[in-house]
Amino acid sequence: MADILSKLQAPAGSNTPKTRVGRGVGSGLGKTAGKGQKGQKARNTGGFSKRHFQGGQTPMQRRLPKRGFFNPFALTVATVNVGDLDRFAAGTVIDETLLRKERLLRGACDRVKVLGEGTLSKALTVNVHAFSESAKQKIEAAGGKANLIGPPAASSEEAKS
Repeated sequence: MADILSKLQAPAGSNTPKTRVGRGVGSGLGKTAGKGQKGQKARNTGGFSKRHFQGGQTPMQRRLPKRGFFNPFALTVATVNVGDLDRFAAGTVIDETLLRKERLLRGACDRVKVLGEGTLSKALTVNVHAFSESAKQKIEAAGGKANLIGPPAASSEEAKS
């Protein structure tokens, strides 16, 4: 193994010698060192590079109007219809964890709301953050209970600050 490692070489053409510029006109890279004639890009101080600079023209982000608003405190509300709850057996206590297990809820959400689309034929106990009026009426008409729960408890780190 040591014999093979001692003979390792880089592939041909991967290591090229550094180009020495500015060594006389006859070298092909003399005088201006391959930078062309005068100008900002020919100077020694590294040149100018600003990502969105458009040559002094008013930039695009200043020409276009500002639109809309982003609310950093907005809550995402996941919705489930009453008709989707009919798949559960009578007497089942339905909450967010059961809805996720049955894949009626997917992804991150802050609140769960039950809407009144569809019909319900079984008595169920539903524990979620919000109900529409029609959903609450349909659950109670089927002999079930519509219980409101509070917002999710803050984590211990958020409670300290």
